[in-house]
Parts: sequence; C-alpha cells; structure tokens
Amino acid sequence: MIASAPVIVVCGHYGVGKTNFAINLALDAAADGHDVTLADLDVVNPYFRSSDYRSLLEGRGVQVVAPVMAGTTLDAPSISGRVSTEIEQAQASRLPEAAEFCRSNDPAAAARHLCERVLIIDAGGDDAGATALGRFAPAIDRAPYEMLYVVNARRNLTQQPEEAAAVLREIEAKARLAATAVVNNTHLKQDTDEQTIARGVPFARAVADKLGLPVACTTVPTRLVDRESGLFGPNKTPETLYPVQVYVRTPWE
Repeated sequence: MIASAPVIVVCGHYGVGKTNFAINLALDAAADGHDVTLADLDVVNPYFRSSDYRSLLEGRGVQVVAPVMAGTTLDAPSISGRVSTEIEQAQASRLPEAAEFCRSNDPAAAARHLCERVLIIDAGGDDAGATALGRFAPAIDRAPYEMLYVVNARRNLTQQPEEAAAVLREIEAKARLAATAVVNNTHLKQDTDEQTIARGVPFARAVADKLGLPVACTTVPTRLVDRESGLFGPNKTPETLYPVQVYVRTPWE
C-alpha cells in the first residue's frame, strides 16, 4: 500500500477518479492481508459510488459500508451508523495491546498483518460532499489518519493548479480535516497513454507545492506498467508509481 494509517480518506473533485483509486487501495490492502473496510460517504452524487462495486469488493475480502439507500438515485441517502464503529476498530487494531493479543493467539495471522484493520473512506467530491465526512472528523482526528487528495490534470474544471488547490481548501473546511498528500491520477479514461500521465506529473507537483504537501504517488493503468517506455524506466520520475485497474466506468462504456 502507498498509505499506512488505520484510516485513509480519499477525497477530490468530481470526475478526477477518486472512487476508482479508493477501490484499488482497498483491494490491494486486502490482498496484502489486512482486514479492510471501504466506507462510501458520497451522499451527494448518486452515480459512480464505490458501493456500486460491492460484489467485486466483497468477493475479494473487502467489507463495504454504504449509505442506507446507496444504489438508488435518491439525492439524500442516509449515512450508515457503522462508520463510527469502523473508525474506532481500525484505530484500536493499531494499539500495542491489540498486536500483542494477535501474536499470542495467532502468530501466523500476526505475521500476515491480519491484526491490522484498515478503513478507507471514499468521501464526497466537493465541499458539499465533504460535509458528510465532517460528521466523523473528531473520531478520525483522534488517531493517525491520511487524507489523500486526488487530482487529474485533464479534469476540465480544475486544469489550473490554483483551481485544484482552491477545491481542496473548500473540502478541508467542510470536512474539518487536513489533507496529508496529493495523488496524481491524471487520465483520459481508455485513451490514457504514457504522455497523458507524464503531462500530469508537473501539474500534480504544482498543486502539491501550493498546498505544502508531498505527492504520494502517480497512478498508472496496469495495462501500461508492463510496457517498455521512457516514462516508467529507471529514474524517470521521483514519484511512486501506483498501478491501478480501471473498475469504475460510465454507463455507456
């Protein structure tokens, strides 16, 4: 995983690909042996929710916490009361006594990190969506968390670093949480190529500089990772390259 906190919040403007990124994080954490829950807190946009991929996630060992009416087109779904419990359990799993209990009762499981729970929160896409996240801010803030701000240089409403930085400040104000890193998720869906990704790198760096944050990673479609290309050769980019599968698709794809 590129993040190691018990609670990982994924935020970003609509259309940048944050939900697909959150799904990849959850699946990779589960594959690494963690006890993973993905909480869908996008209570504004009725489309492209992570909970729409419940079968995929649960089939690979990821628990899904979704608004009570997720999967419908209602504008104001309820937020599941399980979120607070999941936050507490993820934090408690990192306590020294939890690790000791796991080692004593199941050393093999402890070696595979199965004692550690990870909660990944797919937050709403702007300041309005982040309001739902703000409800849980005190609980999240009590223990280490990471809040990853996903940017896409090809998103038409945030193509300038100043615009992308301003969106995050609005999200932070409503969520009452501070971002910890930027994720470069520049893509053009199925038309994404090495040049698309490379052009997004300086954009993400500029956004991060304006926010005073590091760039956590640059996502790369897995279909491109195996190719021999200049972008992915040694020492071509200092950012961590994070291979992602494309799970989230529009209805017409």
